[in-house]
Amino acid sequence: MSIMKRRFRGFFPVIVDVETGGFNPKTDALLEVAAVTLKFDELGNLHPDAEFHFNVEPFEGANIEPAALEFTGIDPDHPLRFAVSESTALREMFSEIRSAQKNAECQRSVLVGHNAAFDIAFVQAAAERIKAKRNPFHPFTNFDTATLSGLALGQTVLAKACALANIKFDGEEAHSALYDAKKTAELFCFIVNRWKKLGGWPLGD
Repeated sequence: MSIMKRRFRGFFPVIVDVETGGFNPKTDALLEVAAVTLKFDELGNLHPDAEFHFNVEPFEGANIEPAALEFTGIDPDHPLRFAVSESTALREMFSEIRSAQKNAECQRSVLVGHNAAFDIAFVQAAAERIKAKRNPFHPFTNFDTATLSGLALGQTVLAKACALANIKFDGEEAHSALYDAKKTAELFCFIVNRWKKLGGWPLGD
C-alpha cells in the first residue's frame, strides 16, 4: 500500500487555487485555475510535485465584477493571456490528476485549498457547466489550510501562516492562481511533515 493511500485514507490531496470574476460560482467567471500534486519521499515526508496552470476564458454570459479584476489584476481581454476554455482547462487538469491519483493507488482526489470551500465551489460549478464525467474530486470533502494553519500556527491568513512556517511569500506575486497554489502546497506539506515529526503520525509508532 502506498504511503499516500495509507496517510490520507485513500484520498489523493491536490492543492487548487482559482481566480475569479466574483464570489458566486454559478454566475461569476472562472478566470484562472492552478493545481499542484504532491508526493512522499523515501523518508515519508510530503513535497510538492507537478504543477498545472490555465488562464481561462469566461464562460458565455459570465458575470465579472470590476472590483474582482482590481483585486487580482487580471485583464480577461489581454491578448497575451492565451486563455483556454473551461472545457480544455478542466479536462486536461482532471486527466493529469486522475493519472497521478492512480499512480498513488488512491481512489479519489481531495481538494486542498486556503479557504477551500471557495475553490471547490468554482471547480465543481465549472465541471457541471462542461458536463465533466470524470471529475476526480470528492464533491464536498476538502482539506482547508486556513483551518489547519489556524490550529498549527495560530494564523489563518496565507501570507502570515507562510511567514511563521519560514516559507517565502511575495505579496507582489499573490493572487496569481499558480503562485498561491504553490505557496498553499508548501504550507500544507509543512503542516503534515511537522505533525509527523512531532510523533502524531503514524499512530502507534
